[in-house]
Amino acid sequence: MKTQEFDTKFDAGEDITSHLDLSTARRVKQQHKRVNVDFPVWMIESLDKEAKRLGVSRQSVIKVWLGERLMKA
Repeated sequence: MKTQEFDTKFDAGEDITSHLDLSTARRVKQQHKRVNVDFPVWMIESLDKEAKRLGVSRQSVIKVWLGERLMKA
């Protein structure tokens, strides 16, 4: 497929994923590094309550909240 055809399909909102090699895809600035953080019990309980309310994991809540805060900084 030529670039122009690919761009036209993308701009039209067509599904172009079958034309991509996702096995080599990387998310820029999204490499992971494991860290350990100690939280007071009350924070863990609050995080778990919010995670349950949203239907996501505790880790997801922490990542989203930290990400939002860091974007404002």
